[in-house]
Amino acid sequence: MTVIVRDVRDGDAEGYARVRRAALPFMLATAGQFAFDWAHAHPASRARPLVAVTGDGRIVGTAQLRIAHDSPEPGIGSVNVYVDPAHQGRGAGSLLLRTAEEHLAEHGARTLYSWVLDAPEHRAWAGRRGYSPSRSAHFLRLNLAGAVLPPLRTPPSGVELLTAEDFAADPRPLFELDAVTTADEPGDVSVAMDDYAHWRKTTWEHPLFDRSLTTVAVVDGTPAAFSAAQTDGLGRYGTGMTGTAPAFRGRGLAKLVKNASLHRARAAGCTEAFTGNDAGNGPMLAINAWFGYEVAATEVRHVRTLG
Repeated sequence: MTVIVRDVRDGDAEGYARVRRAALPFMLATAGQFAFDWAHAHPASRARPLVAVTGDGRIVGTAQLRIAHDSPEPGIGSVNVYVDPAHQGRGAGSLLLRTAEEHLAEHGARTLYSWVLDAPEHRAWAGRRGYSPSRSAHFLRLNLAGAVLPPLRTPPSGVELLTAEDFAADPRPLFELDAVTTADEPGDVSVAMDDYAHWRKTTWEHPLFDRSLTTVAVVDGTPAAFSAAQTDGLGRYGTGMTGTAPAFRGRGLAKLVKNASLHRARAAGCTEAFTGNDAGNGPMLAINAWFGYEVAATEVRHVRTLG
């Protein structure tokens, strides 16, 4: 099978999404999502989505790559390669990775991070290409249609549950809450969120972001915790982020907002719920286990130093 690697073109989004769903069935992936992401990538990220294409024009692999422009540490890039399982072992992944590495190196990347499924063949593939394993993370799944969710409870005194839609006139308070909770999220690369305009365009207006299911706990008038919801219109619901501002932790607010969001999602017709957690994030893993989520797969973060 002859395979070439090229930049994405108009009309590629559906094939790109199909490969991602085949390789990672535990994440939401739609053509509209990817087309939106490509159109709104931050210029400083040097993002360059790639596809591997067979001679008959079929997309069999994808690469997602960027410079971590939002990290205070320079020279960091990321590349995630996914190949349709039916077409693995034919060179598509290697071509995608090599093209991605060359592009990132040209734009100053010296350290590259990549997620690799935790299976012997995938880890060996990464190792042969100079990548070393670091931390791991789990994909979690909940059968929302059949799950016995914890009952809804009345919020404590001074706590009000709102949705993101309630902030439609001015979403900046949610941006500030997202920024402060993201700042100490477990990860290899620190992130400093300070671009409200970009957040509003790429998060608030993202086609998967479901404002009616995203739930926010407001304590004495201050947004304190949230559970960001994504839906794909196909009955699949994902939690993009559940976080609590440092000053309000230890009060059970994460459980409160996530439970309310899950109940709303089921009432809206969602049948599957997905989320992801760093393997070292014990508190959130415990919360998700309490809801009935089970580990569906694990990825291992790999790192390579260029030069």
